[in-house]
Amino acid sequence: MTDIQVVATNPKARHDYFIEESHEAGLVLRGTEVKALREKKVNLRDSFARIESGEVFLHHCHISPYSHGNIANHDPLRIRKLLFRHEEISRLAGKTRLRGYSLIPLKIYFKRGKAKVELGLARGKRPADKRQVIKERMAEREVRRAVKEKRPPMVKK
Repeated sequence: MTDIQVVATNPKARHDYFIEESHEAGLVLRGTEVKALREKKVNLRDSFARIESGEVFLHHCHISPYSHGNIANHDPLRIRKLLFRHEEISRLAGKTRLRGYSLIPLKIYFKRGKAKVELGLARGKRPADKRQVIKERMAEREVRRAVKEKRPPMVKK
């Protein structure tokens, strides 16, 4: 079993997108970014990944400056390179050319001491889709509540 320490998640991703599949990629970091990640000072809310000239880059991922850093602290919003195999990049490039597909970061974590990002191949949800998901969740909650009420009370011995 691998030791995974989750640093940050993107809760809006599953709300705003249908996640078709997910991929793990290495994250190229500079200087104090690793220490800032270990302090969990990262925000994935509006971030996305883009394939440019055969490489994958993470945009709008905000990693706050390290608290004990100096003048050599990193730029919080710099574009960061993601490490993928060439076969994966070409396959993802083909899929993102399809209408409506994007690469959205789902979470950043440390795996065996290395910073990784989980990217989801996502298709945007329309407002009607979001309402449908909410209706299904409420119906499921009501079913669970009804089953719970029908169950006889537990007797302590």
